[in-house]
Amino acid sequence: MNRMISKKAILFLILPAIIFAFTVRPADKVVFTGSWKLNESKSEFGDFGGRFAAKKIKVDQKDDAITIAKTSASFNGGDDVTNTETLSFDGKVSESTVFGTAKRKSTIKWADDGQSFVVTNNTNFERDGQTFEIKGTDTWTLSSDGKTLTSNVASTSAQGEFALKCVYDKE
Repeated sequence: MNRMISKKAILFLILPAIIFAFTVRPADKVVFTGSWKLNESKSEFGDFGGRFAAKKIKVDQKDDAITIAKTSASFNGGDDVTNTETLSFDGKVSESTVFGTAKRKSTIKWADDGQSFVVTNNTNFERDGQTFEIKGTDTWTLSSDGKTLTSNVASTSAQGEFALKCVYDKE
């Protein structure tokens, strides 16, 4: 009899955990895939006047990674420049080249609710024989209707700190 009670007690304790495990799943992650155009009137550029903001962004998001192609004005006033990086959602460091030959190392992490992510990056570049480092974060959120992407950028370098809020409309 005690043996039967023990089995029933164990089943009584374990069964709710099993049911919970199969009915509760993590929050769905938002999907940023698409082409996005900068909405300057909704963006906040601070003292920089938007010269560091990408004019267009093209995003291809998969389950394991996201590829982001940002098109911006060149620093020398020439043709627009597109920088593309693929970031892995498994926490591995991704390397890309930006600003001509500068090397950027980035990681991406989803928020717990799956509704936003943060890209943390470290860029090293050389100019006039000196090496510079820029550390930054870029937090992406998507509006509930999926038509507006907001990118909040914060960067720190030897020249100081700056922040941008860039708002993009889906094309």
